[in-house]
Amino acid sequence: MTLDLIWWLAYLALGGAVGIFAGLLGVGGGGIMVPVLTSLFALQGFPHDTLVHVALGTSMAAIVPTSLASLRAHHQRGGVAWPVVRFITPGILLGTFLGTFLASHVPTTGLAVFFACFMAFVSLQMLINLKPAPTRTLPGAWGISGVGLGIGGISALVAIGGGSLTVPFLTWCNVALRRAIGTSAAVGLPIALAGALGYLINGWGEAALPAGTLGFIYWPAVVSMSIVSFFTAPLGARLAHRLPVAMLKRIFAFVLMALSVKMLFTVLSG
Repeated sequence: MTLDLIWWLAYLALGGAVGIFAGLLGVGGGGIMVPVLTSLFALQGFPHDTLVHVALGTSMAAIVPTSLASLRAHHQRGGVAWPVVRFITPGILLGTFLGTFLASHVPTTGLAVFFACFMAFVSLQMLINLKPAPTRTLPGAWGISGVGLGIGGISALVAIGGGSLTVPFLTWCNVALRRAIGTSAAVGLPIALAGALGYLINGWGEAALPAGTLGFIYWPAVVSMSIVSFFTAPLGARLAHRLPVAMLKRIFAFVLMALSVKMLFTVLSG
């Protein structure tokens, strides 16, 4: 088996796993893709200085079709709160696009450390399972838009579809977990579109990028992962409406924590 074929198979397998978790947890899959892509790109000999940047940009581009499939599956089950999506999207678009400009100027090690720490925080939050006050509700339109700005900015820095922030925010406002997951899947689409465009622009003309990249996006990986994830995301969405809530939270937390530690080890070990 040739080495090139092994990489293609690795991307296809990653796409399948990403689709399942995207539908299951309402995430775009970046929390899974970024650490795994960082390891794969390192093994392929990609330049260390732009290693995480290319993983982030590639992940954002691959999230687009995954989010579309996940969104559609959750919408068919009535799991999307569209008023929230409408109010949060303007802030999401602006925050994500601006966040890519900041990410492009942060060194690889700094991005990796931020990613790992952020994912550890999210994982612990889900495991502790803090309960919101029963009277807490969603803020008004401007408040939701402001939250979207913050979610978009952080999502650009760690290339997540927003589920790692959107799901906890919505559940903290007493939105049912399954509906929060479905809404997060819808929010992931504008995040992915704005993030992919931003990483494309910021990586344009960057020297020493490997063949197959356009900006900070490595298209062979995007195409391979998207082909599979588009079909596996609906499977994950079905599971999200069948599995117990407590199990969903544990899966979410442990997967993100393990992959973040692996990514940090890869980058720091050079």
